[in-house]
Amino acid sequence: MDLLADLFERQATLNDAVFQKRSIRGEDGQILSMSDLLAKAKSGGVLPPSDTARWLSGYLKALMEEGRELSEELPWKWWSKETLDMEAIRVEIVDMLHFWISLALVSGMDAAEVHRLYLLKNEVNHRRQDSGYDASTKTGRDDLHVR
Repeated sequence: MDLLADLFERQATLNDAVFQKRSIRGEDGQILSMSDLLAKAKSGGVLPPSDTARWLSGYLKALMEEGRELSEELPWKWWSKETLDMEAIRVEIVDMLHFWISLALVSGMDAAEVHRLYLLKNEVNHRRQDSGYDASTKTGRDDLHVR
């Protein structure tokens, strides 16, 4: 079983259930679905007032909020004797993953595309580390510019 693909499928199903339960409608007046959002993103020509832009923004805000909640689980006082609640930290990370996968789907990526782009970007990052990369050497020429 492809574990990443399984997570993407489960997240799409959950999002569709939320759209259905809350009667969330798209630009066409129909109940929104992740398959519609994915297809729109893959078709190109996405404009700012679109469903795609609206849901990218919404899922990003949710992801950032979950990041804030994770931050609250991490004591910043290094001199404190507080202990980390690793279970709460893990839950926040998984909450972030839910919204991260939703962002990927709305942007037109499935698990295979995320994997493909990750591998390409990972190569770029290794090259950067091998060549002494830092802010002063960043040119952007070796970044991925894919469509």
